[in-house]
Amino acid sequence: MIDDDLSIRESLELLISSAGWSPALFASAKEFLDHSPTRDPSCIVLDVNMPGLTGLDLQRMLTSGGRRIPIIFVTGFGDVPMTVRAMKAGAFEFLTKPIDTAALLDAIGGAVRNSETLHREDEELANLRTSYGTLSQREREVMSCVVKGLLNKQTAYNLGISEITVKAHRGQMMRKMEARSVPELVHMALRLQLIEDTGINGSSMRRDDVASPSPATGSGQFPDSGASHGLGSSSEMPNRAG
Repeated sequence: MIDDDLSIRESLELLISSAGWSPALFASAKEFLDHSPTRDPSCIVLDVNMPGLTGLDLQRMLTSGGRRIPIIFVTGFGDVPMTVRAMKAGAFEFLTKPIDTAALLDAIGGAVRNSETLHREDEELANLRTSYGTLSQREREVMSCVVKGLLNKQTAYNLGISEITVKAHRGQMMRKMEARSVPELVHMALRLQLIEDTGINGSSMRRDDVASPSPATGSGQFPDSGASHGLGSSSEMPNRAG
């Protein structure tokens, strides 16, 4: 809870505590920024109009710093443009004073649940980065070709290695990334920002979206062998790592 009004902080502390949460109170945005951030799911109940850094200033700083914390704005001077700015910048809710206690508690409950989701997403992304960090340089090159829709023969040609070697690196890469399919691997690459989201799902990538021709044809035609998404035979797909 961040509000420069002591009476507001004290009254909301009692209200929030009575609902089973453990509020931390701050008199200013600077005081909050000087405090070590919690690693638990949480939200911020934030006054808009404060001396020094305003609530909107703090929201902008948190966003630019990559801190994803649901914010519930409260203000006695709310207007439509201010509300629009806050909501466009990702505010979870915008309430006006005097505060409707039921609405505030409901907003806090929703914001904490949203924070739990954000924490799970951040944890999943951290795990993806760890998995990607275990790949060798060659495995990363093979992964890059796979998520672009290249077949094994095309990948071998592009990297200057044999198709058997591609299959070996591909199997290792899929196991390390714990990817059960190419579409899942494409989704991982998108989350890691290794490729741009063009709106094309990995499982529906057209053959004419693939830039590199197969060395077996030399004319831009695609080889008949192998699955349409570079999977090859079913024996090529590794089982999900335990």
